[in-house]
Amino acid sequence: MATAPIEAPVAGLPADWRDFWALTKPRVLTLVVFTGLCGLLIAPGHIHPVLAFTAILCIAMGAGAAAALNQWYEADLDAKMKRTRNRPLPAGRMERQAALHFGVGLGVFSVVLMGLAVNLLAAAILTVSILFYVLIYTVWLKRRTPQNIVIGGAAGAFPALIGWAAVTGRVDLLPVLLFLLVFLWTPPHFWALSLFVNSDYAAAGVPMMSVVAGTKATRLQAFLYTLPMVAVAILPWPLGLAGPIYGVAAVALNLVFLVLATRVGFSREEDPALMKAERRLFAYSILYLFASFGVLVVDRLWFA
Repeated sequence: MATAPIEAPVAGLPADWRDFWALTKPRVLTLVVFTGLCGLLIAPGHIHPVLAFTAILCIAMGAGAAAALNQWYEADLDAKMKRTRNRPLPAGRMERQAALHFGVGLGVFSVVLMGLAVNLLAAAILTVSILFYVLIYTVWLKRRTPQNIVIGGAAGAFPALIGWAAVTGRVDLLPVLLFLLVFLWTPPHFWALSLFVNSDYAAAGVPMMSVVAGTKATRLQAFLYTLPMVAVAILPWPLGLAGPIYGVAAVALNLVFLVLATRVGFSREEDPALMKAERRLFAYSILYLFASFGVLVVDRLWFA
């Protein structure tokens, strides 16, 4: 296992609650909590509202812990990238040791609380998700391979599984399909981003696909990963795991995604400032995931 990078210089400014909050990556946290909540809401059976709230809180704390440990380890990379250099550690508002203690403490507390208040399976999956993001993605893959986001994408795919397991105490086909959906969604989502912030990744020495293989190969890969993603997204309908509300919405949402991904796949624009197709795909991909999970909840509640 690689050793942690050299500590970034600290300006000595005192960290406050906003810096600790920033360590949790609130924007990413919103999507994590939402998919976890959807997994909980569509699960068969009943869970007490207090326990449901506790489960979602644990998912949020676990994701925040993983994000904090990611920033602790990658402080040197964040300092080299325009979009991350104002984070608490590279900006010098917090010591790395404080971020480490915060991340570890929050992660351990989230797992213990999930295990004691909800169930052991949900706690086990939460543990795997934290360790996968920190050890597999951040420590092992991020600096070594352009496949980092492909394999590492599994880390963000766990929340729906956790939410489902919190209610049922088991894992079934539908949450597995939702796991696969997020897993396959991650490459086109992040590679679209990497194409128009490629200089940031190159400056930091991160071997993203766009840095190592170039824009043409990255665009093609983003398009190719979209094809199985579309199939997995629609699959719950013909399998009888979701009703027509989800089915019709899934077809429409995925058709738009496919059109945008096709435009990216066959684009030849090299100037990041002019990459409209990539920016549109990245922006839509966020809306797409929220809408896909949200409409599944509506569908399940409507036909319950």
